[in-house]
Amino acid sequence: MADKQISLPAKLINGGVAGLIGVTCVFPIDLAKTRLQNQQNGSRLYTSMSDCLIKTIRSEGYFGMYRGAAVNLTLVTPEKAIKLAANDFFRHHFSKDGQKLTLLKEMLAGCGAGTCQVIVTTPMEMLKIQLQDAGRIAAQRKLMPEAVSSGPAAPVEMKSPTAMQLTRDLLRSKGIAGLYMGLGATLLRDVPFSIIYFPLFANLNNLGRRGSEGNAPFYVSFASGCIAGSTAAVAVNPVDVIKTRLQSLTRGSQEDTYSGVTDCIRKILQREGPSAFLKGAYCRALVIAPLFGIAQVIYFLGVGEYLLDLLPKRKD
Repeated sequence: MADKQISLPAKLINGGVAGLIGVTCVFPIDLAKTRLQNQQNGSRLYTSMSDCLIKTIRSEGYFGMYRGAAVNLTLVTPEKAIKLAANDFFRHHFSKDGQKLTLLKEMLAGCGAGTCQVIVTTPMEMLKIQLQDAGRIAAQRKLMPEAVSSGPAAPVEMKSPTAMQLTRDLLRSKGIAGLYMGLGATLLRDVPFSIIYFPLFANLNNLGRRGSEGNAPFYVSFASGCIAGSTAAVAVNPVDVIKTRLQSLTRGSQEDTYSGVTDCIRKILQREGPSAFLKGAYCRALVIAPLFGIAQVIYFLGVGEYLLDLLPKRKD
């Protein structure tokens, strides 16, 4: 992120605050992305992001756009903590005598951090996707009953599951592995994302440096984070589609099920065509760009350092 030296506790606070604010601001767009990616030919309810959000508000109310947000808000801080701590560990491991890391080693450190991050990311997204997609399935039962059940139409009014209920059901039926369905696809998405994002952000940010030793202005870091984040997000969107499909437990009778990454790729290509891998790409770009922009604001303002300064100092 920013070039200034920040202590690990401050980094954790910055990451947590940025994640909480970011999730709150862009979660409705993320919900639209999930629903657009999950709908298949023959069971299409939404034509675009705006159509999805409008129909969601009409059928589920304003807070329907925040289905699954509680999971993200709860787990985003430990997710950032693991990523930042792992990144510091790998950077220290790769560094020699305090010398500046090469671009390749910075990429490797970021990839290592992303790999460790999936410990929290995978179950978080697993639960979030079930909650986000519940409204789409309920709408299918109401508007397209033949696409949900081959028998009699299921009841329209169904109580939405909670994250705790989903967790208990998954642990009871599949064990801890149930929370880590789609782990491979999550790795295939997050590691390439880091490979693209970190060097692209660093190079864009360096273009706005004030002299050889100065830091880039805030607005340059903000724009660099948005551009690099949205570019990386679109680049890995095909894997995000695969991950979303693999992690969705509830489907209509006319919607495909998948046994793994290869099977998912094959069926999508055969039945929906290559363009299906770009479903929700612009939604994902609109989600990721503000998230990284907000993170730059938090780091620039030094929120973590400020909050740490408010804590009572320990007397010797």
